[in-house]
Amino acid sequence: MLSKLLRPARSLPSRAIYARSFSTSPIARGVQEITRPAIDTPLSLWNFTEEENMIRETVAKFAQDVIAPRMRDMDEREEMDPEIIKGLFDNGFMGIETPTELDGAGCSFTSAIIAVEELAKVDASVAVLCDVHNTLVNTVLRLYGSEAIQQKWLPGLATNTVGSFCLSEPNAGSDAFGLQTTAKKDSDGGYILNGSKSWISNSAEADTFLVFANVDPSKGYKGITCFVMSKDMGVQIAKREKKLGIRSSSTCVLSFDDVKIPKENIVGEIGKGYKIAIEILNEGRIGIAAQMVGIAQGAFDHAVTYAYQRKQFGKYIGDFQKMGHDFAEAAIKIEAARLLTYNAARLKEEGRPFTQEAAMAKWYASTIAGEVTGAAIEWAGGVGFTRDLPLEKYWRDSKIGAIYEGTSNIQLETIAKLLRKQYIS
Repeated sequence: MLSKLLRPARSLPSRAIYARSFSTSPIARGVQEITRPAIDTPLSLWNFTEEENMIRETVAKFAQDVIAPRMRDMDEREEMDPEIIKGLFDNGFMGIETPTELDGAGCSFTSAIIAVEELAKVDASVAVLCDVHNTLVNTVLRLYGSEAIQQKWLPGLATNTVGSFCLSEPNAGSDAFGLQTTAKKDSDGGYILNGSKSWISNSAEADTFLVFANVDPSKGYKGITCFVMSKDMGVQIAKREKKLGIRSSSTCVLSFDDVKIPKENIVGEIGKGYKIAIEILNEGRIGIAAQMVGIAQGAFDHAVTYAYQRKQFGKYIGDFQKMGHDFAEAAIKIEAARLLTYNAARLKEEGRPFTQEAAMAKWYASTIAGEVTGAAIEWAGGVGFTRDLPLEKYWRDSKIGAIYEGTSNIQLETIAKLLRKQYIS
């Protein structure tokens, strides 16, 4: 559906023109046009292409109409409704950056970030399923997969097959390159995979898996290689985690016992898996930042709406000065996190360095998501502490932001190292 809706926008004559085809708000006439008539002023971070605006509207409607009525039940059952997954595919949300010739929507990275944000405003579990699938799985195959791999795997991932990214292990969390899963070469030129993976998102629903394994442990991280495989090749779910938040998003322990993988399934080059992982997780962190922004905004919207419906002492509780100031501070934090996220996304699209900005966006968005969702519960009082409002769910969902795809401490360490480089001669 999305690819059909967006097809006219892709008929633009050049990428350069496409990049400038922003939908902008009218600029007030006055001082700016008099004093800066000859300057091509850069656009703000709140300008988007027509495609991106359409995606925001389409995803927001899907989230409210389809996800919201199922959200509480999915959270209680700790399972993703298959109809939600089908809807994500039917609407084109699972192949946002995938080229149209491979059945995707052919849209921008920022489009994917917008989709994750809008989904998270309603249900962060659905948002992370879409995020991991788009920003990790699809992107690895698009950027590093051979033409044969792209032709074989990407059309399915865009239309009906959930993908999973398998890097973390019991002893390889923040130290991701300490992984112990091995892929030993066999006599016919393929590989035999053995080991286990932990904390793997989308793993219960997925049929396509990107698995990182070491083909030569003696080389350390330089032996790490990325493989693509289907579930029926031998992926076993050993355990499904019972989690505090994002409950309907599956998080599992996976086992691989003598799994045969043909050499054609190597993504990128042998021994370059560590490079793929580093680069792709930098992008993935922008997606998690978007998820956290959406969580914070969703909680804010519910709580402030409630505050202007409930009266105490003869007036709406939102009209008390302290409440208004709390709302203002929370809105500032959400907007700052959103702009950090959009900035990192645009830098990535422009091919400019964005590692520091992605780390900043993820750290700050994760931090304020916890703060805003916690405050939202208090703004709603006793009702906020119950499940009559989804505020407690937003708070529970926010806690994962400081943990996955690089803990908050890892983000600070990344930022600190990059700052050091800037100040040491």
